[in-house]
Amino acid sequence: MAFLLIRYKKDLDPEGIPEFGLVTEDVEKVNPGLVARDADGKPYTVRYNTVNAMLPNEFLKEHAKVEQLEEALSRRLRSSKSKLSAECRAAESER
Repeated sequence: MAFLLIRYKKDLDPEGIPEFGLVTEDVEKVNPGLVARDADGKPYTVRYNTVNAMLPNEFLKEHAKVEQLEEALSRRLRSSKSKLSAECRAAESER
C-alpha cells in the first residue's frame, strides 16, 4: 500500500511554511498503533515519532529483500547463459 503524502499549512504558523504529512486513516489501516486517538477514540493524528523510529529498520528489511532478489536474478541469468552457451556449442558441433 502506498501512502498519500499531503501538503498543508498550520493555521497558527505566522510564516505559513508548508508542512507534509500522511492521511491518518490510511496509516490506521496498515498499523493502528501508529495513530493517536482523541477523547472519543477516533483517529486524531499520526504518531510521527514512532513512524520515524521505524523507518531505518523498515529500510534495512527492504534493502535485504532487494539484495536477495538481485542475487536470485543473477543466478538465473548465469544459469540461462550457461544453457545458451551449451546449446550454441552443440549447434556448432552439428555443422
